[in-house]
Amino acid sequence: MDTTTNTTDPALRHVPRLDAQLCFALYSTSLAMNKLYRKLLRKLGLTYSQYLVMMVLWEKNEQTVSELGERLFLDSATLTPLLKRMEQAGLLTRTRCPNDERQVIIALSEHGDALRLEAAKLPPEILGATNCTLEQVVDMKEQLTTLRDSLMKNA
Repeated sequence: MDTTTNTTDPALRHVPRLDAQLCFALYSTSLAMNKLYRKLLRKLGLTYSQYLVMMVLWEKNEQTVSELGERLFLDSATLTPLLKRMEQAGLLTRTRCPNDERQVIIALSEHGDALRLEAAKLPPEILGATNCTLEQVVDMKEQLTTLRDSLMKNA
């Protein structure tokens, strides 16, 4: 694959091509995936960020803000406004920890827990939209996780 610009100017001959960049492939794929999720999540009344929070809480209810942040790679300054909006929407509750007032416990509301059944319908729709087999998607996910973990160590 030619990774350089096709030009007659020798000074520009080795400028990287956009389509040859891993970062652009990841970025544009992320945009496409988010667009698909936005369309599907509209039925649930969730944004993609809210969906990620809900998924973590569906796995294990009642977590601290810092636990959620660790799982989602978000700091509390980013997560707190999102959680406040989700509480206002009736998706979850935020309660101060009785043992440590500095910690806030996030728990699903009845409405938030009930969305789990509707959300369970999304993975097959996403898989269908990829035009990949389940095995291919699992393999890609494992490769991307390895890449993410390597990049996080070097960031």
